[in-house]
Amino acid sequence: MHSPDTTSGTRAAARLPGPGLRPEDLGSAGFRADHGVAYAYASGSMYKAIASVELVVRMGRAGLLGYLGAGGLTDDELDASLRRIRAELGDRRAYGVNLLSSRPEREDRAVDLFLAHGVRRVEAASFVQITPGLVRYRLTGAHRTSDGTVQTPNRIMAKVSRQEVAEAFLSAPPPTIVRDLAAAGRITHQEALLAESVSMCDDLCAEADSGGHTDQRPMIALLPAMLTLRDRAAAQHSAAGRVRIGAAGGIGTPEAAAAAFVMGADFVLTGSINQCTAEAGTSDAAKDLLQRAQVQDTALVPAGDMFEMGTKAQVLRRGLFFPARANKLYELWLRHGSLDELDPDTADHVQRRILGRSFEEVWQEVKARYAHTRPAVIERAEQDPKRRMALIFTWYFAKATRIALEGDTDSRVDFQIPCGPALGALNERLRGTDRENWRDRHPDDLAQLIMTGAAELLSRAAHLTPPSRPFAAA
Repeated sequence: MHSPDTTSGTRAAARLPGPGLRPEDLGSAGFRADHGVAYAYASGSMYKAIASVELVVRMGRAGLLGYLGAGGLTDDELDASLRRIRAELGDRRAYGVNLLSSRPEREDRAVDLFLAHGVRRVEAASFVQITPGLVRYRLTGAHRTSDGTVQTPNRIMAKVSRQEVAEAFLSAPPPTIVRDLAAAGRITHQEALLAESVSMCDDLCAEADSGGHTDQRPMIALLPAMLTLRDRAAAQHSAAGRVRIGAAGGIGTPEAAAAAFVMGADFVLTGSINQCTAEAGTSDAAKDLLQRAQVQDTALVPAGDMFEMGTKAQVLRRGLFFPARANKLYELWLRHGSLDELDPDTADHVQRRILGRSFEEVWQEVKARYAHTRPAVIERAEQDPKRRMALIFTWYFAKATRIALEGDTDSRVDFQIPCGPALGALNERLRGTDRENWRDRHPDDLAQLIMTGAAELLSRAAHLTPPSRPFAAA
């Protein structure tokens, strides 16, 4: 159940106390109570377990919520990770796991693992519509209590940047999906009957300009729109009024968090800043580069997994050739129908300087990758030269991610490192302090510094005195 402070139309800014504000006073009391955490704050998932088991466990032991970056993990890797987290945190400390929008069979396997391991919190990311996997996770275990209220033990935090997607998560599970799941025995008849009394999420996070996949929405516009959308949805579906609205993207300093809470956020979620910590599951070489990043040191590139759709991702630029090379490949793909259309000089440059091997060598690797798991992908590409070109070019994106995670310093200039400007702001604030080096940064410490600093800033604002810079002396 949700606490009363999350009813429709309530604004977090109206709940801000005056002088003497503490970090645990910020945001939604319901968020803290439902998740059993000290702060209305969470660390978000990052692909390929950059948001690692160690990071999630560190957050959980500190009484905070962190989400495992399950995207890109194999079933065996995810299973092992969930076993480790549960062994370290048990059932009483908070933790969550990312569910990344994917093919239905992959979502189903992930949900099977979540249910088998008793995972009670999922961060749903990159979804454009509600899927059977999401509904099954949400409704499994739903029941009516003795006082008549409906409880759903499995909680969903939906990260969204588009209003139509937010509307879907604020609504009840789609009836057709509920009926199909019940007919197939994937949920019980009683769980299906309760579907119309719940929303698809407990927490909805407005994801503004962020590292990785991004629509570059400005927080100052996105968050108020999501708050208004929630309040409007509550008039049609009462459960929507209990959904908490959070802020993500650009949260790396006390000022950013304070601004989000003043605008009405029930909680904040951080991302880029946590991959530059000792616990993050990426290489030391990548962290060394991240530590030097400034606010302007990011660039937009095509998202490798959505290359043909034109989706963008934000990555680190400083000291790297990857952004320019990635954009070059996308430009060539847009202009040409096949590799055969490339002029000899361009083809030679791409093979020698960007891919590091011939088109045919890359194609053989791609074919080997999909041969057993998705042979239809290869069959289609064999008939469609432009599709084949896309697969060869996106091989470079996958390689760039892998070598960054592994820390292949011989190929450092080709690292693909998701990163938003929040990290640059954090780096500037920590310069000259005992947390300047990433080896001395930990996700729970950053949470405390950001939330404590935000509380101090808002307390001073209540006194109408000029704010100091509490983070700089930390």
